[in-house]
Amino acid sequence: MLHTFVALVDDKPGVLTRVASLFRRLSVNIVSLTVGESEREGVSRMTIVAEAPENAAHRIRASLYKLEIVRSVDEVGRSEAVIRELCLIKVAAGPNAPHGLHSRSQIFELATVFRARVVDLAPESIMLEMTGSASKIEGLLQVLREASYDVLEVSRTGRMAMRRGHHTSRVLKALGTQPAAATAHFPSRPDEDDLPNQFAE
Repeated sequence: MLHTFVALVDDKPGVLTRVASLFRRLSVNIVSLTVGESEREGVSRMTIVAEAPENAAHRIRASLYKLEIVRSVDEVGRSEAVIRELCLIKVAAGPNAPHGLHSRSQIFELATVFRARVVDLAPESIMLEMTGSASKIEGLLQVLREASYDVLEVSRTGRMAMRRGHHTSRVLKALGTQPAAATAHFPSRPDEDDLPNQFAE
């Protein structure tokens, strides 16, 4: 099954390599990995989607905590978080395309139905931008291919996730709320005794 982990990590060279190496040593396949700036200076937010047995989530989370560059780790599910993905799709839409010049208006209609945006229009192609769940993006790709449109290129970011209703202390301060009044946005670091030794560095 797929597990989605959100980790706050130090913004330093080599962090991505260390996290990827950890998953390699655990023999766990990374389906997608996105990383970028977070709300904290010097800290990056990493969203990792991994394919592993259902009972492996705790061991993966504990193993990530063994890396000193990891500040906090949280596993989130669909019901607990907002999960989105960005996708760019380039489709052939010129005189030589399967549907000819009529394909442009048809692609515009499909974009409207799936709430995608046209972000580039070239003589031979149209580029669509779509943000949503992975299943919604796959649905648009399936419709395009089943309708014999020539999908030239596809670029996807992978999942990005954020827990619903949970805020960092910085956000709570900006909202004028005391941090103690809300649940922490990430679980605390587990005790050393709780970390499985077989996944040590």
